Amino acid sequence: MVPEFQQREMVPEMEPVAPAAPPRPGAFARPIDPALRNQYAALYARIDGEPFPIPAVQLSDIDPEYLRKTVMLPSAEPPGTIVIDAQNHFLYLVEGGGRAMRYGVGVGRQGFGWSGVATLHDKQEWPDWYPPKEMIARQPELRRQMSELQGGLGMAGGPRNPLGPRAMYLWQGNKDTLYRIHGTVEPWTIGQSVSSGCIRMINQDVIDLYQRAPVGAKVVVLPARS
Repeated sequence: MVPEFQQREMVPEMEPVAPAAPPRPGAFARPIDPALRNQYAALYARIDGEPFPIPAVQLSDIDPEYLRKTVMLPSAEPPGTIVIDAQNHFLYLVEGGGRAMRYGVGVGRQGFGWSGVATLHDKQEWPDWYPPKEMIARQPELRRQMSELQGGLGMAGGPRNPLGPRAMYLWQGNKDTLYRIHGTVEPWTIGQSVSSGCIRMINQDVIDLYQRAPVGAKVVVLPARS
């Protein structure tokens, strides 16, 4: 049974962009709680020791509501399940005991949303990106960014790759859904519906989820209400 999203917050323990990407919002009117500012600065600091450096997140670009935190989440799903609340732009990793780790996400724009149950089939670090033929047909300018890779026409993993430093691949049975949970080169779009259907996360958050979520995990994507 999919949980109802009634929770109280606790102390926080290029899938390509739409043709007209949202502008950087600048400082949000609602600032980060000063008591948590240093903690979030550490969570979203620059990451070295990767094949490519991951810059620190400019926290003023993101509504504090979408920063990583532990929340109470009554759920019948077993620990390790990923639940995506597309309507409210949250991804929950169920921890059990009525708790979950909550991350802010960006989801599919109008006409590109999806819902259902899938399995986390595979995980990759600094993945290559192979856009579907339908996406290239919609956005032919993407061809200028592509090259022939081992798996076909695509973009090699790296700091400009829209999938970011990590990607998790969602399958239903033995079929690739073509949807991913991945990082982003545009963290200011978190909390918005701007993607071509994939679930995008802040790079520091997708690395955290990648470490916690096992291959084979159940993924429940709730439908966005119209």
